[in-house]
Order: sequence, then structure tokens, then C-alpha cells
Amino acid sequence: MPPIALLLLVAHSLLPLTARPVATSACAPPRVGDPVSVVPAPRTDGGGAERQAEVLRRVREAQSVRVVFLGDSITQGWEDEGASVWKDRIAPLGALQIGVGGDRTEHVLWRLTEAPLAPLAPRAIVLMIGTNNLGHGSSNAEQTLLGIRRVVAVLREQCPRSTILLLDVFPRGERLNPMRGDVAQINQALTRLDDGTHVRFVRVGDRFVEPDGSIKKETMPDFLHLSEAGYRTWGDAIVPEIERVLGDAKSK
Repeated sequence: MPPIALLLLVAHSLLPLTARPVATSACAPPRVGDPVSVVPAPRTDGGGAERQAEVLRRVREAQSVRVVFLGDSITQGWEDEGASVWKDRIAPLGALQIGVGGDRTEHVLWRLTEAPLAPLAPRAIVLMIGTNNLGHGSSNAEQTLLGIRRVVAVLREQCPRSTILLLDVFPRGERLNPMRGDVAQINQALTRLDDGTHVRFVRVGDRFVEPDGSIKKETMPDFLHLSEAGYRTWGDAIVPEIERVLGDAKSK
């Protein structure tokens, strides 16, 4: 071996371990200093904890599930304002809804730890989460994005054969406001997770915004949660995407 090559080999062997790259999983355990958005945490408030227990039970007892809707109160609302649309258009697809009002990304991560979706092996997972990270002030836009990405990574690890239909974070507030800016930046980054196969980004929120930037009460009565008309709009957008996934899976 030439002298210079020998010297380089010796020098490399003396480098501290911290200077060498270490491969890490996308679902690696949280580290000290990580933002709360990526650290699994249970709901401890009364109503949230009760609902959390209910959806964990649903997952553990579920059978023959082809589609899972995972998210917060907007997803849970399929049981309320969206009930008729769900019954007519979503339920026939073999769907399970596990939304929890008030959930943030860290709560969804905890739920996936306690009741993984792997045993269900759904063909499609409809995911929308993140608005409460911003709305509760627990995370900024960058931290919220990290949380959503971590949820996607966990789902990919648990259900590698499923297709994740990753929804945009819906706009909120009657008129243009700073939080809408955060939402837009998060959604812009989320488009990059779309690989056309395992993760497909689905933009629905634009349908709720008027040409002047406002949101109608008829669509979002409190400018956050959907009315029946809002769920009908969501259904119009998501059902074809789900059917596409189910059709792709059937053809394989």
C-alpha cells in the first residue's frame, strides 16, 4: 500500500465515532430535544381520553377493513355532520373511521403505537392531521410538518402494502390570515411526499375557498369544521381516489 494511502487509512480510523454517519430509521424513537409534534403522547383530557379509548377498541376489533380514515375532529365529524354522506358513499367501500377530536400529530403517533394498523392491512389509509398543532399553538409550521411526516413514516412501516392518501391541512378562518399562510407552506412541502404509489397527496381544501379567499359558513359553520355540504365536497374529492386505489389493488 502506498505511504499516502496508509496515512489516510490510519487517520480515518482515529476519527471519533460521532464524526461518522449513522443510519437511522424514519420511525426512530424520539430523542431529547425533539419537538413535541414527533413524540408520541396520549390524550389525558376527559373527552379526548374517552374517544381515544373508543377508536383503539375499533382498531383492535376491526375485521375486513379496506379503507381507514385517520385524523382529528374533522375526520371524526363523518359520524355527525357527515353521517349521511359516509353511509351512502364511504361505508360501502369497507371503511373504518378513527378520528379523535382535538388530536395532534403526537396523539396519532401514540395511537399507532398502542393499536397498530398492521393487522388490518388496509388497502388505503386516508390521513389528515396537523391543524390542531397550529391551532393549539403547540407547534409552529415546521414542527407540524415534521409531525405529519413522522405519522406518514410510521404508517409506511406498519402498512408497507397500503396506499396513503395524504390530505392537505384544510384552510381555516373566515378570511385570509397568518395561519392560512402556515397551512399553505405545510401543504406545499407535503406534495413532495407523493411518490405516486405508496403515498399520494390529495388536495381537498382549495374546494372550500371562495375566489376572494373567504370561506362560507355554509361549508364551515365555525370556519374550521365542516357542514354536511362540506363533507359532500370532501366525499366528491376523496371517493374517486379511494376507488382508484382499490381498483389498482384488485388488478394486481
